Amino acid sequence: MTHDHPAAPDRSASRPFGRLITAMVTPFAADGSLDLDGAVRLAQHLVDEQGNDALVLNGTTGESPTTSDAEKENLIRAVVEAVGDRARILAGVGTNDTRHTIELAAQAEKAGAHGLLVVTPYYNKPPQSGLLRHFTAVADGTGLPIMLYDIPHRAGTAIATDTLVRLAEHGRIVAVKDAKGDLTATSEVLARTDLAYYSGEDALTLPALAVGTVGVVGTSTHFTGVQTKQMIEAYEAGDHATALALHRRLLPLYTGIFRTQGVILVKAGLAAKGLPAGPVRPPLVDATADELAQLRADCAAAGLALPE
Repeated sequence: MTHDHPAAPDRSASRPFGRLITAMVTPFAADGSLDLDGAVRLAQHLVDEQGNDALVLNGTTGESPTTSDAEKENLIRAVVEAVGDRARILAGVGTNDTRHTIELAAQAEKAGAHGLLVVTPYYNKPPQSGLLRHFTAVADGTGLPIMLYDIPHRAGTAIATDTLVRLAEHGRIVAVKDAKGDLTATSEVLARTDLAYYSGEDALTLPALAVGTVGVVGTSTHFTGVQTKQMIEAYEAGDHATALALHRRLLPLYTGIFRTQGVILVKAGLAAKGLPAGPVRPPLVDATADELAQLRADCAAAGLALPE
């Protein structure tokens, strides 16, 4: 591990961002504009009612492809002010343009974010040497700790094991949101580095804990936060039977929230609960009546009824 980054965060803490993290949707007003008051209320609900240790803002679940840089900055400022004293705020800053990512990282740091989520550059499919340069350049350009986001089925490129091992040498690259769905690869990286791994797939949270991950960055956790945290804590306490029972109970929602694009159903479910959400922005489309009915059924199956 290199020590040429004096501002590096203390990595002795095995969970740099806690256990339970939700990738928060971005509430919009009826006309599609950013609803900052709603974002503050939703963040307060996720931290104070659902037990989140941290929130990701401006991730894909936050519809980052359709929000402007200014909207991203305003969202970070508002949420940090509202809950930043009791939760870590991670800003999604990853794009497929290294220069723009570095600019967004600087903006997020200035706006008060506590860490950054940086996704693999998507669509342009850089080779591993390009990924190494991209992530290193972003980490060199910020004082904040970084969580890499490995999601090959969306990005089109996986971060290879050897690349992750090399990136772990950087003092500010401390964690990975792992949506690769390959627990063998995850196990190998965890054996060779001190990176903190968070499941990026709700349904794999429990099995991933068995190979050494520390938590989840979830989507269904807008609704399952309390129970998901109980599951993680039960597993860590050695109560594997309780953890397994919770995993099986929550599975219908862990998977059901992705029957269509996750943001669509999260926003439909939040609206049903009277929480801020609003419409999605194109090219996404709002949930149909049938999709909402199916979400109600999935919630009920998980023991978490949505109000009619």
